[in-house]
Amino acid sequence: MGMTSSRAYLVRAFNEWILDNDCTPYIVVNVAMEGVLVPQEYVIDGQIVLNILPASVRHLLMDNEGVSFDARFGGQPQSLYVPIGAVMAIYAKENGQGMVFDSEPDSTEPTGLDGSGGAQTSSLKQAKDKPKRPQLRVVT
Repeated sequence: MGMTSSRAYLVRAFNEWILDNDCTPYIVVNVAMEGVLVPQEYVIDGQIVLNILPASVRHLLMDNEGVSFDARFGGQPQSLYVPIGAVMAIYAKENGQGMVFDSEPDSTEPTGLDGSGGAQTSSLKQAKDKPKRPQLRVVT
């Protein structure tokens, strides 16, 4: 019997774990995948890193199909949608702890940065060493 992809469950679990540890969850998104709706002016090398901290976004919904939320970029409100297969990684901004997923759109097996399976327990140094990206903030 075939099983559904585990990626959505792992993304939600890591998000909860990161929040429970008072850290800021970031997701790395492959914008080349069909259905990705993000502000293109913030895309670098086909990827965008998004802060999904509940205090930084509105209407965050993470289900088996994707991640959606409303956020402000450059002061402009936007609705974002990321199909779950486009989520390449989820990690804590503060320490890089998280998980990197296989980049194959139909693959559901997570891999570490070194190609090994499973969660990356050391820092996601590659993600942390990227240039600073704009951060999402709630403006009231």
